[in-house]
Amino acid sequence: MLTTIQSLGQRGEGIAEADGKRVYVPFTLPGERVEIAAEGERGRLVEVIEASPDRIAPFCPHFTRCGGCQLQHLAPQAYAAFKRDLVATALGRAGIATEVGALVDARGNGRRRTTLHMRGRAAGFMGFHSHDLENLDRCPILVPALAKAPDIARAVQAAIGDGDVSFTATLTGIDVDVKPKHRARPERLSPLFTHLGLARLSLEGETLLMARPPLLKVGAATVEIPTQGFLQATEAAEDILAQLVTSALVGTKLIADLFCGVGPFALRLAEGARLYAADSDGDAVAALAKAVRNTRGLKAVEAVRRDLFREPLSAMELNRFDGLVFDPPRAGAEAQARDIAKSKVPVVVAVSCEPRTFARDAKILIEGGYRLESLTPVDQFAFSTHVELVGVFRR
Repeated sequence: MLTTIQSLGQRGEGIAEADGKRVYVPFTLPGERVEIAAEGERGRLVEVIEASPDRIAPFCPHFTRCGGCQLQHLAPQAYAAFKRDLVATALGRAGIATEVGALVDARGNGRRRTTLHMRGRAAGFMGFHSHDLENLDRCPILVPALAKAPDIARAVQAAIGDGDVSFTATLTGIDVDVKPKHRARPERLSPLFTHLGLARLSLEGETLLMARPPLLKVGAATVEIPTQGFLQATEAAEDILAQLVTSALVGTKLIADLFCGVGPFALRLAEGARLYAADSDGDAVAALAKAVRNTRGLKAVEAVRRDLFREPLSAMELNRFDGLVFDPPRAGAEAQARDIAKSKVPVVVAVSCEPRTFARDAKILIEGGYRLESLTPVDQFAFSTHVELVGVFRR
C-alpha cells in the first residue's frame, strides 16, 4: 500500500491515513511517500519511495530491529523540535501556556544504566511493538564501560536460563543485578563473578558477591549505590539537572528534597544549604545519609524514609522551607503537589521524566498561586520518545 506520512506521533511513529483510518508506521517521517503493510492501526514500513529532507542514516546497524531507539533516522534540528513539542503538547492539553526552552543535550558519554533481556542464548532489547528479541553485539548508546554488557548477559543466560540483567557502570566497575525468569541456583552465577571482573553481582536485589562497593561521585561526595536503586540514565544528565536545580535555589537556606533517591540534588545543595531529604526507598536514604557522614564541608542533611505518595508533607510541614525540589517517578506527585500548592514555599523546582504527569502537577501548583518561571527539556534518553523536564515555580 502506497501512502504519505502526515505527521509524527508522540511515540515517534509516522501517522498516515488508510481507508479513512489512522495508521501508525514506525521509522517514517512527515512528508514521506512510503510503501507500507498495514494491519488495523499498525503499519510496517516496506520501502521509502520519497524520503523527507529530515531523514538521516542511523548510526546503529540494529536500528529498526531493536526497539531501544525510535528516532535515529531524524535529523538533529527536527529531532529537537519533536522533543520540545512533546512537552508543549502535554502542557497545552493541561491548559498551560508557557515558553518551552531549548532542548539541552545530556547524552554525554552514553547511558550508564541499561537492562538487557536474555532469551535462548540471545541478549538485547525487544523489537518495537514486537516480542522478537534483537541479539546485540554491542549498543552504541551505552557508555564504553558497558560495551561487553551483551556478552555478560549471554554468559549469565548460559548459567541460569532466560531473564533480565540490569547493568550500572560505576567508578569501581560494573554492578550487575540478575532477574531470572525461573527460580535460579545462585551457585551457578558465582563462577562468572571473578571471570567477568564485576564490582558486585546481585540476584533480584540481593547481593551475592561483591569485590568492591559500586561507587559514584555526586558533587563533593562519593555514594555507594544500593542494588536496584534509581539513577539518572546518563552522568551528564545528572550534572545538568543538578545545575538547573541548584541555580534556581541560589540563596535558599533550608531546602526540602522530595523523592531524593541517593541524593543527586541533596548532596550538591548541601554544599550551601541545610536539607531535609525524603524518599520511600530506605536503601537509597541510607546511602545518602552515609555519603553525608563521609563528606566534609556539607551543611546538615536530615535524610528520612517516607512514602510521599501515601504520606505527603503537609503545607504546615512545608512552610518552614524557603526552597523545594521534587523529582518523582513517572507517575508524578499529584498528592504532594496539592500540599505544595497550599504552602508558602517561595521557590519550587519540579523535575520529571514524563511531560503528561508534569503538566498535571504543574497545573495544580499554578492554580495554587505559583508562576511557572522557566521550563527546560533535557535530552538524556537519546533517540527515544522520552524527555526529562525541569520547571521552576515561584510565588
